[in-house]
Amino acid sequence: MYRIFLVEDEEHLRGLLAAYLEKEGWQVRSFPDGISARDAIAERPDLWVLDIMLPGVDGFQLIREIKADLPAMPVIFVSARDADIDRVIGLELGSDDYMPKPFLPRELVIRTRKLLERVYAGQAAGSAAPVEQPAKLPTIASYAIDELARSVKDGQGRPLELTAKEFELLLYFYRHLGQVLEREQVLSAVWGGDYFGTDRVVDDLVRRLRRKLPELPLETVYGYGYRMAKA
Repeated sequence: MYRIFLVEDEEHLRGLLAAYLEKEGWQVRSFPDGISARDAIAERPDLWVLDIMLPGVDGFQLIREIKADLPAMPVIFVSARDADIDRVIGLELGSDDYMPKPFLPRELVIRTRKLLERVYAGQAAGSAAPVEQPAKLPTIASYAIDELARSVKDGQGRPLELTAKEFELLLYFYRHLGQVLEREQVLSAVWGGDYFGTDRVVDDLVRRLRRKLPELPLETVYGYGYRMAKA
């Protein structure tokens, strides 16, 4: 049974979303504000659903503390504010999905299921340590990629902190070395076919990955997409 922590200050919406999520057989714990949710970070659920506009501690600060505790923790952001701004900021902070209000509760259920399946494929629920099945991959440039442990180390063996989405993006490019990939292909592979946002998120995630792994031979093919060179 997956454990989902839901943070939403609107009482009616909080109860409605919790009811829909519980119908899927998931264990849901809800919080009316960021302060009470902050106290539960150490409990490490399988997934967080965060509203951005919260009393006390907002969703942006909350995701910073969640990711500081466990960088690979999957997070879905929801917000009634400007969609483009919040989506980009949320991505920069490590969110895996974004839903602008208003939305249908069933849509949240679908996105939650897809994200849980993608992050915890082949793993028992409740461990809050997202992993994948394949064994280690060779290095690319000076970076050693361990797919089983979902970790990346630099040439000196020092671990580099990547979010779940950044790691998935790195693996996708690595698995398609030398191929030119359209943004739409990357969007579908990393975010899933049911993602409703724009392909701007691909450029934002690539920029973050390049900043953290500056030696990565990731090329921009202008007007088309990206290519990981066989370096």
